[in-house]
Amino acid sequence: MPLTAMQVEKAKPGPKTRRLLDERGLYLVVRTTGSRSWVQRITIDGVRTDIGLGGYPDVRLPRARKRSAEIREAVADGRDPRVERRQPNLPTFRDVAEQYISKNAVRWKNPKESVNWRGCLNTYAYPAFGNTRIDGITRREVLDVLLKIWFTKPSMARKLRRRIRVIFEAAIALDEKFNSNPAGKALDVVLPETPAVKAHFRALPYQDVPDTLEKIEASTASLSSRLCFRFLVLTAARSGEARGARWDEIDLDSRRWTIPGSRMKAGREHRVPLSDAALEVVRRAKALDENSGLVFPSPLKPGRELSDMTLTKLLRNLGLADRATVHGFRTGFKTWCMETEGIDWDVGEAALAHTLGNSTQAAYARSDLFEKRRTLMERWGSFAADSCLQVD
Repeated sequence: MPLTAMQVEKAKPGPKTRRLLDERGLYLVVRTTGSRSWVQRITIDGVRTDIGLGGYPDVRLPRARKRSAEIREAVADGRDPRVERRQPNLPTFRDVAEQYISKNAVRWKNPKESVNWRGCLNTYAYPAFGNTRIDGITRREVLDVLLKIWFTKPSMARKLRRRIRVIFEAAIALDEKFNSNPAGKALDVVLPETPAVKAHFRALPYQDVPDTLEKIEASTASLSSRLCFRFLVLTAARSGEARGARWDEIDLDSRRWTIPGSRMKAGREHRVPLSDAALEVVRRAKALDENSGLVFPSPLKPGRELSDMTLTKLLRNLGLADRATVHGFRTGFKTWCMETEGIDWDVGEAALAHTLGNSTQAAYARSDLFEKRRTLMERWGSFAADSCLQVD
């Protein structure tokens, strides 16, 4: 029978050193002096070996069993735990992950990327082996974590595997004593293939855009929210680009909005021709100017951008959240381009700041087609804003 915590605590010394068996080779050694310590008896390369696991009460029964299991697992994987214990201490998986996230946060364009990484690892990886030394994590442990969500959440599972693999690669780069990746290519053989399902953003038919803008204009949302949403639709911009728009990016004389590469998904500067409808939004936004430089500042937090949920909440309040996302209005714009006579495909792609997928095509596409896009955006503005503006 395995030992109980009470038996360990009450173990008394005798005239000779004695060993009390717990389970699977784990012993509590009780010496004549009364001192107690844990020993794991195991066979390594055909030789029976005793490995000390620490003294009691510093190491209590649950911790001793955990250390015992780690040693047995190491031997089963063909590793020698005695050699590993003589190596300098390596960091835990969590230590390496946090170091990687902190170092890369400054280069990630999406300010939420660090939050996404930590949320993913906190949910799936850290509970399993976050506090395990990086060289003590087995391929089986990684596989078990992935298989829990491999079929139910395939997209998240693939993302989790990529992140775990990157963290092990970072550990290899940081310490030459560690040179294996339990999340590497070997898992390809045992992980079943799952179809990569492309999730499309919900989008209203472009025919509904004018009516939607009219409803937003008549809503009780803040002026900043209403104008920002209208500007986003009329310029076919992404949410973050519109919410972060600054006055020094807008040239009213040239009717142009120049978004710096630091705020663009592709990392390249993007010029947006401003239609009459978009310029009217900008002129109305002058009433919001609070010297922060933002065109659409938050009404709740002066000097700060509108939050990324502000525009989503606007759709939700209008009962449109089930039919459309904020990003989906770019889809509506693209569909309108495809179904409207006289609009070239590449002009529509340039308006959306899309990168051409074909490398040869991209190499020769040096022009941003700005003047052609000016005509395009004027036509889109006339179509989308085909309703009277509310007077504030």
